[in-house]
Amino acid sequence: MLSPSSSRVQAPRSQPPPQIPVVVLAGFLGSGKTTLLNHLLHRSGGSRIGAVVNDFGAIEIDAMAVAGALGDSTVSLGNGCLCCVVDVSELDVYLERLAHPSAGIDVIVIEASGLAEPQELVRMVLASENPRVVYGGLVEVVDAAEFTRTRQRHPEIDRHLAIADLVVVNKLDRAEDGEGTLALVRSLSERAAVVPATYGRVDPEFLFDCRPSEERIGQLSFDDLHRHDHDGQHQDGADRTGHLHTGYDSVSFVSGVPLDPRRLMEFLDGRADGLYRIKGYVDFGPYDPRNRYAVHAVGRFLRFYPEPWASGERSRLSQLVLIGAGIDTSALTKELEACRGEKDAPHADEHGMWGVLRYVREAEADEPEASYEPDASYDGV
Repeated sequence: MLSPSSSRVQAPRSQPPPQIPVVVLAGFLGSGKTTLLNHLLHRSGGSRIGAVVNDFGAIEIDAMAVAGALGDSTVSLGNGCLCCVVDVSELDVYLERLAHPSAGIDVIVIEASGLAEPQELVRMVLASENPRVVYGGLVEVVDAAEFTRTRQRHPEIDRHLAIADLVVVNKLDRAEDGEGTLALVRSLSERAAVVPATYGRVDPEFLFDCRPSEERIGQLSFDDLHRHDHDGQHQDGADRTGHLHTGYDSVSFVSGVPLDPRRLMEFLDGRADGLYRIKGYVDFGPYDPRNRYAVHAVGRFLRFYPEPWASGERSRLSQLVLIGAGIDTSALTKELEACRGEKDAPHADEHGMWGVLRYVREAEADEPEASYEPDASYDGV
């Protein structure tokens, strides 16, 4: 773990490069992972999605299913399980290809085989040495109609649900007792956001920031690629004009008063069940007057990025967006308001920033980063 020191509250020597979230998409055979991935492509809002598609078997059916949508933005790994036949350095090769600035990728999705061990895939992403990528969460897809039988055949699914950041309970329309299945999955998922879905229809904004197509003038977006069907329906049957089956709850918070780092870390350490993503900027005022801090949190993963304030910038605001499922937006707003500090904070010192600085990765640091606070199931990763 990186040790806080007084030098770390100074302006960073170099700005970190823009980072691309890497989302791990897991679930047992037939749960609907490929359907969900294709849905994300249809609803990407102009964002470019790169994918690592991992089939188990010599014929790469899943890769064929998404190849038409992804084209050169897909890396297909056939005839083996990603977590068994590929090590961290090899995965870095694939991530380097997709994360290279020339590729113009906004988010990378690793679609694991139905036999993959999600815990190992998360470890591999967290261990990546590529500075252009950042962990984007573990999404576990569950077949609601087959959930009872799946647990009988694969009891390890309980462990998978316990480490997931987001659980998509798919095919809910086919389940005999949909509400009962949802309740059971929630009881097995520790603090994760749990959302119901049919045909894998989850709002992409839940997983990553969608950019409007207008921002990509001169480039062919994935939305453009899928406008070849003229019947008004997506291939998965979703109506373009209708709302998505699964939405999300969000909280927007703005403060002109600097936030107290100790209070904010208490909030983040105990963040509410179902709160999946946190993003934005924080002003810590006198605790670090030179920098604002960009925040990236998904599930239990957290990272801060210090950025120098622009010269002469007068309006210094903390601006945060929280995204989750079934969250109490009013309660979260009150908790954030309680994080406001004092404008002058006469006793502010660097020790107040230690909790924050644990989650800052410096480009010059030689030690492994400590930006993930797992539970015991991750064995200290």
